[in-house]
Amino acid sequence: MGFNIVSCAAFLLLLFSSTCTAQLSSTFYGTTCPNALSTIRTSIRQAVSAERRMAASLIRLHFHDCFVQGCDGSVLLEDSSSLTSERSALPNLGVRGFGAVQNAKTEVEKICPGVVSCADILAVAARDASVAVGGPSWTVKLGRRDSTTASLSGAQSDLPLAGEDLNTLLGKFSRKAQCVTFRARIYNNASDIDANFARTRQRNCPATGGNGNLAPLDLVTPNSFDNNYYKNLLQKKGLLASDQVLLSGGSTDAFVNQYSRSPATFSSDFAAAMVKMGDIGPITGSAGQIRRICSAVN
Repeated sequence: MGFNIVSCAAFLLLLFSSTCTAQLSSTFYGTTCPNALSTIRTSIRQAVSAERRMAASLIRLHFHDCFVQGCDGSVLLEDSSSLTSERSALPNLGVRGFGAVQNAKTEVEKICPGVVSCADILAVAARDASVAVGGPSWTVKLGRRDSTTASLSGAQSDLPLAGEDLNTLLGKFSRKAQCVTFRARIYNNASDIDANFARTRQRNCPATGGNGNLAPLDLVTPNSFDNNYYKNLLQKKGLLASDQVLLSGGSTDAFVNQYSRSPATFSSDFAAAMVKMGDIGPITGSAGQIRRICSAVN
């Protein structure tokens, strides 16, 4: 399934506690924009209906936003004369869904101009995307404001890379993948990868060239929300080294085994992790701004 990178991040999130000093509330727009959530939901459903893998893309986009400067919409910003975008960072390779977020923002602006932040729209979009493909729902706390800055260096240092080991992933707190990100794994004949799986992946990822060739992280259910990610790891079929390392005799082995057996437990814990992630470093009060367009500061 297309949720592998998010599945990995979700249970890593559960290993840590986050601190949210700002007061977010699920009813933040109850009087200022009461139809905001239904408007976002309709827009995101349309996006996922048009392209089912957009669901995983939006959840991943929320993850990549929150882990750099907090959940402030900074990942949505494009390069300008006053800032350098986070989008060109290596860990953001292949991150997408920007258009779907902007479309939702456009619809919300029609009914409540200048009220709902892009950061909040992205947080709600991640939840609605999960629900649209049969995944869990969760209560999204709202009241974030948008940043006026981005951090390319933060994106480079704080987001996980495909080949990192477990300790590095845990230290960072903690899709379709490009050939260049998993070539070494499928050609190294290591004991932690199924040989038939490696040969299958080599068909579209030659030993040289084809760096941009894409491969789904899960061959079985690439566009569904399920626990096949963990079942794949038990069979040594994790495409990225940073996937398979989660079942390598370390502290995360128990999670992999539990989630592979219990889809309900995975679903519940995933929702809890998304709530926790949404609490990371929001901008509130009079700080930041409410962007008119998500890709640019006002």
